[in-house]
Amino acid sequence: MSDTENKKVTLLLSDLRGFTGIFDRIDSEEVVEMLNRYFAQMNEIIAQYEGSIDKYMGDAILAVFGLADSREDDALRAAACAVEMQLAMEDVNRTNQELGLPQLHMGIGINTGQVTAGVLGSHLHNEFTVIGDEVNMVSRIEAQTLRGQILLSEKAYAEVQDQVEVADPIEIRVKGNEQVMRLYELLAISWPIPMNVPRREVRGGPRVEFDAPFDFQLVIGEQVLPELHRGRIKDMSYQGMFVLIPKMQPQPEEIKLNFSLSLLAQESRPIYARIQTVRELGDQLGCGVEFTSMDADSQEALKTFIDRILQAV
Repeated sequence: MSDTENKKVTLLLSDLRGFTGIFDRIDSEEVVEMLNRYFAQMNEIIAQYEGSIDKYMGDAILAVFGLADSREDDALRAAACAVEMQLAMEDVNRTNQELGLPQLHMGIGINTGQVTAGVLGSHLHNEFTVIGDEVNMVSRIEAQTLRGQILLSEKAYAEVQDQVEVADPIEIRVKGNEQVMRLYELLAISWPIPMNVPRREVRGGPRVEFDAPFDFQLVIGEQVLPELHRGRIKDMSYQGMFVLIPKMQPQPEEIKLNFSLSLLAQESRPIYARIQTVRELGDQLGCGVEFTSMDADSQEALKTFIDRILQAV
């Protein structure tokens, strides 16, 4: 392969949901050990399906299929790899439970298209990597995933549609792309053997009206920004809530909630969440929010609170 080349590849980007919040609860040494165990297991699966790891980005993994040798089944191998990676999270979390560590949840985005592959950097540091619009797009796709979910772009789905089962398409407007984009949630695959994507949770579930203020901070990458913002909760479920927040640019993608709600605990407990949907409501933004990191006591307290309201209705 030459130093720089344009190639059609399939990109797989996996990312752990709410990993930033784990640093609040366990020692950094345990975090590193937990992350390395996770990487080791995922790396073996990626290698098994002949993908190459382009880079780690914090707790995210970018893998490329078809970089060294393009094949007709690059997208199919990436899709099967993603399913097996989600299945392997059972093992990862069983070990974490035995060690008294929190569960991990992963989202995966898959995209197919042309990239530029080459060496970037200088004589002091350089790396062979892939760049281009399709790389940016797989990042945007992955950002739409819920915990345990795999989303395929239209181009990736077109390559594998005869071998997979998907949910109804999701139409979204992705940042950096003015057109509406259609994504497909991968549910099952028939190659190389039949495999189903495990359901980590019921993503719907009961939702109760609950009107209360809350404070939040923006999370950029792995950094929690210090400025506090004020929003208002309008309803809540086991997995998330609908909130009103001030308009801000750029629109937030991940937040740290600072609630001191008596329903959760006497003291404030950090809860991390990803903003999944946004719509303008006058001078505010209405946001659908998915919890990505919450300690076990808060999860149980939240469920008890919602169940109590439902029983009273």
